[in-house]
Amino acid sequence: MTQAPQQKSFQIAVIGGGVVGLTCAIALQRAGVPVELFEAATAFAEIGAGIGIGPNAIQVLKSIGIWDDVLKRCSPGDLGKQLGFIYRNGVGEHKALHEFPVELPQDEVLGVHRAVFLDALIGLFDPSNCHFNKRCMSIVESPANRQRLLVNFSDGTTHETDLVLGADGIKSSVRRFITGDGDSRVAFSNTVAYRVLIPFAQVQAAGFKTDLRRNPTCFTGPGKASSLSLAMSSDHIIVYPVKEGTVINIAAFSARYDIPIGAANLPEGAPWVEDSSREEVKQVFEGWGPDVEILLDCMPDNLKSTKWSIHVVHPPLETYAKGRVAVLGDAANGMLPHMGAGSGQGIEDAFMLSRLLSHPETNAENLTAVLQIYSDFRRPRAQMVWDGSLAAGRIYDGNGPHGEDWEKVSEDLSPDWFFRPVWRHDFDAEFDSVVAKLREQGTFPQVASKSV
Repeated sequence: MTQAPQQKSFQIAVIGGGVVGLTCAIALQRAGVPVELFEAATAFAEIGAGIGIGPNAIQVLKSIGIWDDVLKRCSPGDLGKQLGFIYRNGVGEHKALHEFPVELPQDEVLGVHRAVFLDALIGLFDPSNCHFNKRCMSIVESPANRQRLLVNFSDGTTHETDLVLGADGIKSSVRRFITGDGDSRVAFSNTVAYRVLIPFAQVQAAGFKTDLRRNPTCFTGPGKASSLSLAMSSDHIIVYPVKEGTVINIAAFSARYDIPIGAANLPEGAPWVEDSSREEVKQVFEGWGPDVEILLDCMPDNLKSTKWSIHVVHPPLETYAKGRVAVLGDAANGMLPHMGAGSGQGIEDAFMLSRLLSHPETNAENLTAVLQIYSDFRRPRAQMVWDGSLAAGRIYDGNGPHGEDWEKVSEDLSPDWFFRPVWRHDFDAEFDSVVAKLREQGTFPQVASKSV
C-alpha cells in the first residue's frame, strides 16, 4: 500500500491557471502540499497556438504522474518519435541545407494545441481549490501576521498565504513584486509571427512539392526590405503537419536585428495579437521560392488573430525569488519560440518547485532559502535556453555566424548546443545537487555519515 504524502503546515497560492501553473499546482497537491490556484479569467483557457513538448518535459510529466492523462486527451498522431528537422533555402528550388538526425529511439515529442493540453490537466486538480476572476494586483505582508503574505485581487478580495508562486505569464504582475522597481521586464522582441492553419489537401492540389510528412521543415530566408517597409527584415517559415497530417501549421516569422530588444516597444495598450491578411504576408515574403508562394496563396484572404508581436522577459531577471514569492514559466523566463522549448522550461520550473517544497526538510521557517536555491539552479539553465532560442532565430534568418552563406549554416546548427543541452538533462542529479547545496548552507540539516 502506497504511503500518503506528508501534509505540510504551510500554504501556497499559485497565481495563474495556464499549463505551467496547473502543472505546478497538481504536482504540489499530489505531494501533500496545501495549494490554492487563482486564475484571472472566468474559466481555464489558454491563449496561443500549438505547444511543443520535448523529451525533457515528457520526462518531467512522467515523473509527476500525469503523462498518461495528457496522452488520453491527444490524437494518436500528436505523439510521435522525433523525425528530425530539415532546413531548406526559402528561395529558389528550396535546396536542403541541413538535417537534424534522430539520436535516441526514446526521443518522443508531443505537438498539440495548448487548449487540448490544458484540458488534460484541468480534471487532475481539486476544483474546490480553484478560484476564478482573481487577477492579482499586488502582494504585501499580511497586517495580521507579518510572516504571511496578502494577495490583493482586482475584484477587491484578498487571500492570505505563506508563499506565492507566480505562473501568470509574460504580463506577470507577480514579477513586479520580484523586481521591486516597477519595471515589468517585458520587451518587444522585434519579431512578428504569422500563424496560419491550411488543409494539407489544398496545398497538395496547388502543386506543393516539399515532403512535410517525413520531417518538419524550416524555410530559411534572406534579409531584405519588403514593399511594406524600407527597413531590413530577416525572415523564416516553420511548416509541419498536425491533426494526423490533414492540416499544415505555418508559423512565418519576420524579425529586425538592427534594433536592440526593448528599444522599440509597442505603445502602451497596443494589442499584441492582431488581424492580418494574405496580401500582407505575401508582401513580407515576396520573392521567395515556389513552395512558399503556394503556401501563402492557399491562405485565406482575411486572417483573424494571426499576427503576433512576440514579447520576452528582458533584461533577464537577476533572481526568480524574493522572500516567499517566486515566479516560473513565462513570468520568469518568457523567451522566443525558435527552439520550441519555452513551455518545457516552465514545466521544469514547476517540477523543481514541487520537489523542493514537498521535501521532508522544507518547512515554514526555511521557505525563503528554499525559493532562493530554486532560483540559483533554475535561472542559469532557463537563460541558456533563452539565449539559444534567440541565436537559433538569427541563424534561421541568415544572421548567424555564417550569415547567408547557406552552405555553411549547418556548422551553426551543431546539436552540441542546439538541442542536446535542452533534451539531455538529468533531473535527479540536478536535484541531488540542490539538496546538497541546501545542506551545505545549513538550510537542511547535515546527514550523519554511516560508520563502516
